[in-house]
Amino acid sequence: MSVDQPESSVAAPRTGGNHVRAVVGLLVFVELTSGFIQGGTVPLVPGIRNMLQISTADAQWITAVQFLAAGVCVPVFGRLGDLYGHRRVLRIALASITIGAILIALAPGLPVLLIGRILQGPLAALLPLEIGLCRDRLDTNANRRAVGLLVSSLALGSLLGSVLSGPIYHGFGEIRYALWTLVALAVACQVLVYTAIPESRNRAAGGMDWRGAALLGVSLVLVLAAIANGGSWGWASALTLGLFATALALFAVWVRVELRSPDPLVDVRAAADRAVAPHLLSAFIFGTVVLAAPVVSISYLDADPAKTGYGFNLSAAELGIWGGLPHMMAFVTAAVAAAVAARIGMRRMLFLAFVLIVAGYAGVIAAHSSLPLFALAYAVAGAGIGLALAGLPTVIVESSAADRSASTVAVYNNIKTLGASIAGAGFAALLGALVRTGTTVPTLAAYLVIWGLCAAGAAIAAILTLVSPPGTE
Repeated sequence: MSVDQPESSVAAPRTGGNHVRAVVGLLVFVELTSGFIQGGTVPLVPGIRNMLQISTADAQWITAVQFLAAGVCVPVFGRLGDLYGHRRVLRIALASITIGAILIALAPGLPVLLIGRILQGPLAALLPLEIGLCRDRLDTNANRRAVGLLVSSLALGSLLGSVLSGPIYHGFGEIRYALWTLVALAVACQVLVYTAIPESRNRAAGGMDWRGAALLGVSLVLVLAAIANGGSWGWASALTLGLFATALALFAVWVRVELRSPDPLVDVRAAADRAVAPHLLSAFIFGTVVLAAPVVSISYLDADPAKTGYGFNLSAAELGIWGGLPHMMAFVTAAVAAAVAARIGMRRMLFLAFVLIVAGYAGVIAAHSSLPLFALAYAVAGAGIGLALAGLPTVIVESSAADRSASTVAVYNNIKTLGASIAGAGFAALLGALVRTGTTVPTLAAYLVIWGLCAAGAAIAAILTLVSPPGTE
C-alpha cells in the first residue's frame, strides 16, 4: 500500500494485555532517552554558555527556542503519524533530533546551536506518536498499561538527566564530551526504531492541513516569544502587547480555518466537546505544576537562610537528591496508574491525582521551614503528578476518534506546554515583584503565593475532572 492510501477502512484486531511488552518494545528506551535529553540539557546550559562565551540572557534562548519549535512540531508530527504511520514519523522525528544533537555538540557559536535546538523540537512529539501506535495495536486495558510505562519512563529519564548530566560534565571536564553523550543516546534510539518496533496498522483518512499548521505554528511562536521576552521588553510594552494581539488574531483565523476544513489539523469541535474540554483545561493547569513550579521549588531549596531568611542552602548533589524525590514518586505512580484506574476508574484516579497535588503543595506551604517535612509534602505532590501524567493523555485519547490518537495527544502536549510557559512567566514576574527592600532577593511570601496558586490550580483541575462525563472508566 502506498503512503497516500488510507487504511482506516481496515480494522485489524488489537493485541491483548498479555502482549504489552511485545508491542511497546523498545519505545520505553526511546522515552527514557527523550526524558534524559530534555532533563539533562538544562543543567548543562551554564557550561554551554561558558563554552560559547555568550551572555546569560542569550543562554535563555537555548531552552526557549526548543519550546518554540515544539509548539510547531507536536501537532504537525502527530497528524502526520495518524496519516502515514506512527513508526514512520517516529523515525523521522528521531532523525531530526539526532541531527540537532550533533549540531549542538559541534556548534562554533550560538546561531548553529539554536538551529540544533530547533531540530530537537520533535522531542515533545515522540510521546504522542508512541501513544497513537499503542492505541492502534492494543486493547483498552493493555493500552493503559503501555501509556503508564511510557510516561513513567519519560519521568525517570528526566530525573536521570537532571541528576546525572552535571556529574557527566564534571567527570569529563569538558562540556562537549557531555553533549556527545546526548548524541550517542539519540543515535542509539535511531538504530532501535528500525528493529523490533511495529508499525501502526490503521491510517486516518484525508490529508495534511498545512495551512492550519502554518497558522497555528506562527501564532504559538508569537505567544511564546512574547512570554519569553516579556520580562526584558516590559509586559506593557508595544512590542509585547503587539505580539499577543497578533497571535490572538491569527489564532481566531486558525479556528475558522479548522472549522471549515474537511481534514483539520486539530478537530476543534471534538476538542470543545464536553468529554474532552475539561481534561484539556486540566492539562493547561497541569503544565503549571509539572513544568513551571519545580524550578521555583529548586530555587527555594537552594536559597541560603543566612542571607534570605528561608531555604535550606543545599549543595548541587543534595538538590539532586531532595529535588528528585517528586520525580521518583511520579515515576512510581505513573507505572502503577493503569492498575489504580482498573480498581477505581480513570476519572476517580485523576481526581485523586489532583487532590494529592493540592495536599502536597499545601503541605509544602505549611512545612517550608523543615526540610524532611518539605520533602515529604513535595513527594506527595509528585505522587499526584505521576498519576496525572499517565491519566490525562489516556483519558483524552480514549475520548477522541480512533484515527486521531496522535494528533489529539499532540494537542494535549501543546496545551500543557503553553500553560507551563505562561505560568513560568507569571512566576518570574512574582519573584521579581515581591522582593526584599533594596535587593533583588524574593521574599518568602513570593514562594508561598506561587505554591498557593499551584494548589488552587490543582483544586480547579479536580473539579473539572468531576464535571467531565463518566464515559472513560
